[in-house]
Amino acid sequence: MDPSPHRDEPADVIVIGAGPAGCSAAYHLARAGHDVLLLEKAVFPRDKVCGDGLTPRAVRELLGMGVDVEGEGWVRTRGLRVHGSGTTVEMPWPVVASCPDYGLVRTRQDLDQLLARQAVAAGARLLEGTKVTAPVFDPATGRVGGVVADRDGVRRTFRAPVLVAADGASSRFAVALGIHQRADRPMGVAVRRYYTSPHRNRDHLEAWIDLETRDGRGRASMPFGYGWIFPVGDGAFNVGLGTFHVGRRPDVDHRRLFRQWTARLPAAWHFDEEHATGPLRGAPLPAGLNRRPQYTRGLLLTGDAGGMINPLSGEGIDYAMESGRLAAETVARALARPTAHTREEALLRYPEAIREAYGRYFTVGRLVVRALNHPQVMRFVATHSLRRPVTQRFMFKLWANLTDPYSPDALDRVIAALQRAVPAA
Repeated sequence: MDPSPHRDEPADVIVIGAGPAGCSAAYHLARAGHDVLLLEKAVFPRDKVCGDGLTPRAVRELLGMGVDVEGEGWVRTRGLRVHGSGTTVEMPWPVVASCPDYGLVRTRQDLDQLLARQAVAAGARLLEGTKVTAPVFDPATGRVGGVVADRDGVRRTFRAPVLVAADGASSRFAVALGIHQRADRPMGVAVRRYYTSPHRNRDHLEAWIDLETRDGRGRASMPFGYGWIFPVGDGAFNVGLGTFHVGRRPDVDHRRLFRQWTARLPAAWHFDEEHATGPLRGAPLPAGLNRRPQYTRGLLLTGDAGGMINPLSGEGIDYAMESGRLAAETVARALARPTAHTREEALLRYPEAIREAYGRYFTVGRLVVRALNHPQVMRFVATHSLRRPVTQRFMFKLWANLTDPYSPDALDRVIAALQRAVPAA
């Protein structure tokens, strides 16, 4: 995907990382007519630890990027099948006027490469195998004016007046500018593995909410989180689990928890060592805007780099693509301004736009995570939340962040009222 050599030349915008956030930002900026340089440290196709499930919010962003979601490689989902305390409930995706009524599943190995191609088709210049190692500062202003990167063993410098960091949960570029993760915001851990299986589910995301674990002394506990089984097509499944906490990390061995949970699943589903097609891999899930500010000195943070992960579901792809689009819209407005001062004013609006989009929902999520990290509360929710249809719908709408503030639906109004009652994250 690097069809021609590129010289060390300036660009309007440098985007660091070609995951969903970076590709979204690069696509929308290139479509707006800007010269975008998209730098990716890996070479496609490359894997990413993820559940691979896309909610209707993410599908909306894919359609906005002109992605053909009707072609091969996509698994369409009708909703969520939830298991807990011996109960199984199927719920269709909530109807939201701004989103389609279906979700999708596609492995990140396929998805990220597809999105990168979409950004290139829009006019972005992609450099794969290019590891950004340090920011370049303008000594006169202290602003970031470019990056130093290693490519094919050669050190290169790329310059642009605005940069977008989409370099993932660890975001070394954000750390280089002194923007660190906040301990008072939700942090998650997820592990996942691929299997081939005769499991018959083909059109639902599946979630288990009673993740009981036992330590080496046999003591039982139930962390806040869930296990998942997502169909990725051709008899393959993404099987994983994730937990969330705020503050001190609980003593959870996620590999042990995964083994204990999958051992309770029906043996006929073959989620065992013999039918695994890859190793068990894990990743952190920085959530609830746990990096701030999202803009400083010419750098905007998007996606996982800015902690833009849903603290209730662990979903990050939709927020990555949405924040990439918001970053692109902000940068496009800034570059259209006539002076450095007015451009900076436009860029400073980006954190406000992010808080407006996610801040109150993420605050609600943080409060829920705090409550559910008490084992007795989590056990009560896992035992009772699926027994009443109203509770089921409420939990699903809140979990997926699929509500319509203008809907006459009573649950939408309740969730909207909850968000109005809390400060933005």
